[in-house]
Amino acid sequence: MVQLFALEGIPPVVAGDDLAKLTVDALELAELQLQPADVLVFAQKVVSKAEGRRVDLATVTPGERALELARTVGKDPRLVELVLRESRRIVRTAKDVLIVEHRLGLIMANAGIDQSNVHEDGNFALLLPEDPDGSAGRLRTRLGELTSVQPGVIISDSFGRPWRVGTVGVAIGCAGVASIIDMRGKPDMFGRPLRVTVIGHGDEIAAAASLLMGQADEARPVVLVRGLASTSAKAKPASALLRPPETDLFR
Repeated sequence: MVQLFALEGIPPVVAGDDLAKLTVDALELAELQLQPADVLVFAQKVVSKAEGRRVDLATVTPGERALELARTVGKDPRLVELVLRESRRIVRTAKDVLIVEHRLGLIMANAGIDQSNVHEDGNFALLLPEDPDGSAGRLRTRLGELTSVQPGVIISDSFGRPWRVGTVGVAIGCAGVASIIDMRGKPDMFGRPLRVTVIGHGDEIAAAASLLMGQADEARPVVLVRGLASTSAKAKPASALLRPPETDLFR
């Protein structure tokens, strides 16, 4: 049986905070003790805040390309400048829409840069972690130092999808978790071998956790997932979830 627990009591996170220690304190408050097969899902936003990825827009000077693109998409030129700095290429643009390939290989709106729940005056933006898989690994190690247990760790973010309405949680960082499960060659219920089935396990966990995290003012940025069978033994980073360009039929 899989169980999910949204941890309460985590205070607003600022640069330099020990996010693992805040999580352990929240676990104690909830009278929960980490188990080796547990997975902790962290919202990208608290990881970015702890890592000092907040940018004051007053310090950003947009270049000519950002100014031109801002007129097309109807966004703050300073925000567009940050998007360009964080991106490999622009995928699609339209009014209020700026889809890019992030330098990490993620195809996403605005390079994952967000202004919601970042600062009360709205003049700050939050970038993705520099290395989400590395961030997940460091959190896992620190949790092991504090509790003698190294759970799986997933860093989740909310993504839109090109053929579906609405955002869902996806894994952008993983450590000690099977981000994908390759089922090819395994039999189906009638004994026929599966030929193409690869499960986006990390994304499934992130989506489940986002049900409890919420998207607005819920303030539940960490979710404990218990009862999964695939953690460190089959661990793969979240980067394994990225489709290689040579198999991307829509690129």
